[in-house]
Amino acid sequence: MKKVLVIQKKRIGDVLTSTIIFEALKEKFPESELHYLIYSNAVEVVKNNPYIDKIIVLDNKARKSKIAFMKFLFIIKKEKYDIVIDAYGKPNSVLIGWFSGAKKTITFYKNYANWFYSDTIYRTEKSFSSATRAIEHRMQLLEPLEIKYKEIAPKIVITDIEIEAAIADLVNSKIDLSRPIIMISAVGSNEMKTYKTEYLAEILNEICNQKEVQLLFNYLPYQKEIAMEVYNSCNENTKRSIFIDYYKENLRDFLAATKLCQALIGNEGGATNMAKALSVPTFTLFSPSVPKEDWNMFENGTTNVSVHVNDYEINKNITFNEEDTALSYLKFKPELFKEKLINFINHNIK
Repeated sequence: MKKVLVIQKKRIGDVLTSTIIFEALKEKFPESELHYLIYSNAVEVVKNNPYIDKIIVLDNKARKSKIAFMKFLFIIKKEKYDIVIDAYGKPNSVLIGWFSGAKKTITFYKNYANWFYSDTIYRTEKSFSSATRAIEHRMQLLEPLEIKYKEIAPKIVITDIEIEAAIADLVNSKIDLSRPIIMISAVGSNEMKTYKTEYLAEILNEICNQKEVQLLFNYLPYQKEIAMEVYNSCNENTKRSIFIDYYKENLRDFLAATKLCQALIGNEGGATNMAKALSVPTFTLFSPSVPKEDWNMFENGTTNVSVHVNDYEINKNITFNEEDTALSYLKFKPELFKEKLINFINHNIK
């Protein structure tokens, strides 16, 4: 039996993607005890995962206080891990892995990591599968454990009780479950990852021209103003299809509602990755500043489709700082991928 700690901090999408490590570990070491070290904001996305035995939260107090962080390090040391797999690989997480006392410590290659970890892995530069480098790199971390590459997709487990509650909530919000529901990723994680609001409105108008659908918006509370800009830019017919007052702040509630949707369409980010993990079809608008080949996981041209400015003959070979990204977004008009969007809608929206 092996006791293993996997470290993956920061964004929800990264935390979700790294769950594939647990499935591969359980297959190799069925009797192993697997712990996942994450931030509190990502706990809900890995809840009920059958491959994770324990979730360890690095809370805000331990992140901001040196004394609290030292206490946290001793808690980790007392666990007596055999293996630490650090998918984050920053100085803070490397310190945790080293202090754990585990004999086998694995992370991605960094000059400083070589001094503290037993194994450091060079990431491959080119993707060799539809899983993309996001999956491939994480599977590389298992090579020192003699685990061969296997194409594994992240999974989110929603319970029947959660689905029943989501159904009741949708019905209470006057949403007709007999008609298609689409979740719209209305706002990206920041300005450089947010498609122009008037362009997104054009996309929503086109969706409503093609199908009689009901649209739900996904955004964070502080992004409501931007979400309202999208809504106000839509034509009157589309506005009638948008349930702008339907909003789920609780992540598990959002996940259950998304599970009941026929698709998620909009800005690339955590919501896209979560929809894929729920087996919900996705049409993703990538920011010019994000390499599509890193994160367009399991793209197949039908149920998972994405578009990026580099797919078209505009703004080739430039560095995407804030100014370049804004210019690229301006040129990245919906008409460029209208046919691809319509094909996606016709294939997935019944």
